[in-house]
Amino acid sequence: MNEERGVAADCLFCSIVAGDIPGELVASSDVAIAIRDIAPRAPVHVLVVPRDHVGSVHDLKDPDAGLLSACFALAREVAEAEGIADGYRVTTNIGERGGQSVHHLHFHVLGGRQLGHIDSGSPEQPA
Repeated sequence: MNEERGVAADCLFCSIVAGDIPGELVASSDVAIAIRDIAPRAPVHVLVVPRDHVGSVHDLKDPDAGLLSACFALAREVAEAEGIADGYRVTTNIGERGGQSVHHLHFHVLGGRQLGHIDSGSPEQPA
């Protein structure tokens, strides 16, 4: 099942949100959860994952402004709790060519060290 909203049966993040697959919960809200990435790319690498299934940012519509606001508020909460509020990155990947490997909207909160420029020329690992 690949629904725009709700739960997708074959989705890893939907299963984590439902509690069927374990994830290290860092923070949560009514709209999203924040879990540690299992393959961190920085000392702090947390994923902010909406509770409802949305494929990617590309699938969002105008009424989803509240979803984005809630996700970024949770990212800010994570940054403060993890001690990286003085400098961190929030990013998302869209589609396979953009490096998205889990097709459920999620935001990476990365920090805990000096982060390089995004246009450094070195290929990033899928996330």
